Amino acid sequence: MFGFGQLIDILKKNPKKIVFTEGEDPRILEASSRLLAGTFLHPILIGNPDRIQAAAEQSGFNIRGAEIIDPANYDRMDEMVDLFCELRKSKGITPEQARGILSAANYFGTMLIKMGVADALLGGATYSTADTVRPALQLIKTKPGNTIVSSCFILVRAAATGDNEVFAMGDCAINIHPTEDELVEIAGETAACAKIFGIDPKVAFLSYSTLGSGKGEDVDKMRNACHKAKEKYPELLIDGELQFDAAVSPRVARTKCPDSKVAGYANTFIFPDINAGNIGYKIAQRLGNFEAYGPILLGLNAPINDLSRGCNAAEVYSMAIITAALA
Repeated sequence: MFGFGQLIDILKKNPKKIVFTEGEDPRILEASSRLLAGTFLHPILIGNPDRIQAAAEQSGFNIRGAEIIDPANYDRMDEMVDLFCELRKSKGITPEQARGILSAANYFGTMLIKMGVADALLGGATYSTADTVRPALQLIKTKPGNTIVSSCFILVRAAATGDNEVFAMGDCAINIHPTEDELVEIAGETAACAKIFGIDPKVAFLSYSTLGSGKGEDVDKMRNACHKAKEKYPELLIDGELQFDAAVSPRVARTKCPDSKVAGYANTFIFPDINAGNIGYKIAQRLGNFEAYGPILLGLNAPINDLSRGCNAAEVYSMAIITAALA
């Protein structure tokens, strides 16, 4: 089962470069110092070098070896401006406007990904999820065949057996009221992400109904989405609509849906909307003593992830490893 050692082993074989858009933030500096000591992930800090070095010294963090890039003094800025104008030509962006936009670290960092300078990006310690996702959608765009950016959380808890219990939950952070087709896409992306964390996905489309026990538009949406997902991903074990108890309890599953290959043993959960998803993962985190890693953004052409503004340095460190491993 999942442990961060597995992801670190992956990165040691093929180290990646990760952009931190808030290079002066003490939490970013502490995480970068720890990453630099590990030698499996190379931080790129965005910001003024003097201020970043001063902030690191003031906080007592050794960031020697980190690459610091200042948008105000970047030797490839002309090239970046030209590419940005090309990417945004439908909006009629002028070079002068582009330089103004690229002075913002979230856009500048995203363009470093687009130009191949870095492999991954982690931001949002001081700004909103929208300010992380917007540049990614405009510049990196979604993967071929994908229509949306979605997200999942990985929930991890130490078990008495010594192995970790690991679950994937989507979408708990991005899409407010996903359609049937968007739920299908969310399921496929969440299952793919789950595999990176050692989960053999058994996917449950969650509802207040189990295989027709309840009625209503929301039940129909999850049932129809589940049917479409089975057709699109025949290699995955998928079932629904399922109530949560039927999804995770073998005893309940034997009563409510004895023929299901997923019920009772589900480990990858697809929620009907952001309300249910956000509440669900936080209940697991706060009352079930699970560690919650995410939101992990899914569906983009490159790994870009968003930090909570209330994050600590340990969470930055963990999310940096997760984000880079997705590359």
